[in-house]
Amino acid sequence: MDANWIPFHPAPKKPNFTLPKGTVDAHCHVFGPAAEFPFAPTRKYTPCDASKNQLFTLRDHLGVSRNVIVQATCHGTDNRALMDACRTAGDLARGIASVGPNVSDEDLTEMHQAGIRGVRFNFVKRLVDDTPQEVFTHIAERIAKLGWHIVVYFEAADLEALIPFLESLPTVLVIDHMGRPDVTKGLDHPDFQRFVSLMARNKNIWTKVTCPERLTVAGPPYNDVVPYAAHIIERFPDRVLWGTDWPHPNMKSHMPDDGALVDFIPRIAPTATLQQKLLVDNPMRLYWG
Repeated sequence: MDANWIPFHPAPKKPNFTLPKGTVDAHCHVFGPAAEFPFAPTRKYTPCDASKNQLFTLRDHLGVSRNVIVQATCHGTDNRALMDACRTAGDLARGIASVGPNVSDEDLTEMHQAGIRGVRFNFVKRLVDDTPQEVFTHIAERIAKLGWHIVVYFEAADLEALIPFLESLPTVLVIDHMGRPDVTKGLDHPDFQRFVSLMARNKNIWTKVTCPERLTVAGPPYNDVVPYAAHIIERFPDRVLWGTDWPHPNMKSHMPDDGALVDFIPRIAPTATLQQKLLVDNPMRLYWG
C-alpha cells in the first residue's frame, strides 16, 4: 500500500446506539485482496487489502444487516472483487459497479445476476481521469433498461457546472456525501442551498448523508457536520441513505472508529421514524424493492 496510507480501524467500538433491525450500510467498499483481485494499473492510489470477510465481520459487529458495496476506484472497471463479495453475501448485499463505454450486454447481465444494481460516475479529478459526459450519458441509457440507478461523486465546487448533466440523466440518481459541502460556510451559503434546490426540484435525486469524517474541519465527534446532514434528512426523509464508507479510502487526517460513526446517526436522525427511513426503508426500497 502507499506509504502514507492509513489502514482502517483495527478494533472499532461496539456502538452505543442500537441500529433498527434490517439496517443497511449503503456505502462501503472492498479492496482486493490484491493477490486474488489485483488493483488496476491506472489507479491513483494503492490501498491496504480490505476483504469481503473483513467487511462482513464489521457488518455483524456493528449490528448491520445488509451492505451496498460500491466499486473502488483502485479497481477501475474490473468489478470482479465487488461481484465476488456480492455473490458470497447473497441477498445480504447489492453492488454499485464502475463500467466503461465498451461494456457488453452480457457483462451487464452477469453483473445484474451477481447483485449489481447501479453504476458510479466519479468526477473527482484526484481519483480518476476525466471522462466526457457523453460517455456517461450512453452508459446511463443502457443501465436504465435494467432498472439500475446512478451514484455520482463530485466535489462541491463542481456542482454548478454539473447540474444540467445531472438533471438530464434518465434514472434515479444518488449523490455521494451530500455533494461534499464546505461545512465552514453555513447552511445558508449559496453552495449548499444550490444542492438543496437540486434535490427539491428533482424527485429522482437522492443523497447519502455519509462521511462526516471527510467533511469535518473540527474533527471527531463531527459537530460541524451535524446541521448539514440533519437538514437534508428532515427535508428529504424518503430520499436519504446512510453508510460507513469502510474501509475509508484516502483518509488523511485520521481514521474514524466505525462504532462511533454508528453513534453519529441519532444526532442527525433524532427520531425512530427518521432512523427507520434512513437505515431500512429507503435502502430496501431502492436496492431490494
